[in-house]
Amino acid sequence: MAKIISDSITSVIMKTKLQIESLLFISGRPMSVNKLSEILKKDKNEVATAAEELMQDYNVGERGVRIQKVGASYQMATDPGNTDLVKDFVKAEQTGELTKPSLETLTIIAYRGPITKAELEQIRGVNCSLIIRNLLIKGLIDQVEDKDKMATVYTITFDFLRYLGLNKVEELPEYHKLNSDENLKKFLEQKMKAAAEPASSPENTQKDSLEE
Repeated sequence: MAKIISDSITSVIMKTKLQIESLLFISGRPMSVNKLSEILKKDKNEVATAAEELMQDYNVGERGVRIQKVGASYQMATDPGNTDLVKDFVKAEQTGELTKPSLETLTIIAYRGPITKAELEQIRGVNCSLIIRNLLIKGLIDQVEDKDKMATVYTITFDFLRYLGLNKVEELPEYHKLNSDENLKKFLEQKMKAAAEPASSPENTQKDSLEE
């Protein structure tokens, strides 16, 4: 009987660890035990125990990714030994050109922001995690916590506005007309058709499909 109970507890902790791992991976920022407990709808002690075990799993042995703890918050981070490699990669990401999916996503955030990831993906119809990460790295968008929506929302940055020579988001072309979902969808469809290349190379097609 005791073994059955022990196995059951182990199974519950393992499931919680897997859930925390997924959240830390997709979040890209520190997450507190309180926040994880709220999202998972689980006891804080159970979440804290699972998070500690997960951190130990990651930080033992040779791994390219580790889990850091600051206070009661956890975050995934790259191994210090790969610092130069990561810096070179981030630099390339910051200076690289935006793909059509990235431009489409940036347009939606500019006209509809502050906007949640779920709302953004509802408009685009695809997962936007990778594109959001790239736009954050480039400093074109920012993320903040919306207390009313109880979620992270995304907005364009002042750097993006300065790049366009604008003082505020309302100065974007036809901002008030395109601020609604339906009008924005029509606008994006027209822009994407106009920007479509006569013949897409296999390399470009594969790159766009991966980023979408």
